[in-house]
Amino acid sequence: MPDVPILRLDEDQESPLAVPARMRAGDAAADLPARHDVILGPGERRLVPTGFAVALPEGTCGLLLPRSGLALSHGVTLLNSPGLIDSGYRGELQVVLFNTSTEPVTLHRGQRVAQLLVLAVDELRLVEVSELPPSHDQRGAAGFGSSGR
Repeated sequence: MPDVPILRLDEDQESPLAVPARMRAGDAAADLPARHDVILGPGERRLVPTGFAVALPEGTCGLLLPRSGLALSHGVTLLNSPGLIDSGYRGELQVVLFNTSTEPVTLHRGQRVAQLLVLAVDELRLVEVSELPPSHDQRGAAGFGSSGR
């Protein structure tokens, strides 16, 4: 995977945000911080900026994912998970955080609130046909719950 250029948009010199990074060798995703302090009331959702923009290489995409520790400890998750970042997007990475708990949750500037996973994406074309070929496993059009509950 090629390097991913990252641009710091937040210019607070007294309290600089840590550049998003994988926390441990072998981790799949890089943790993203909150750019500002945020208070999420019970059942509240809020668009939270991270203070960073990226230039994803052509042929890749970014997925914004929740942090399991934040969900377990505070009931905070990403509402539109995963959020999709296309390779042509150059704006600030922002996440839609949602408080599922019955208590207000305070998130602080610099706190890790989401993860960015960069994936290679195969180019594909959708080709209209009059009939689909059979599935390899005979599932066909069987939908929700078709593999058992």
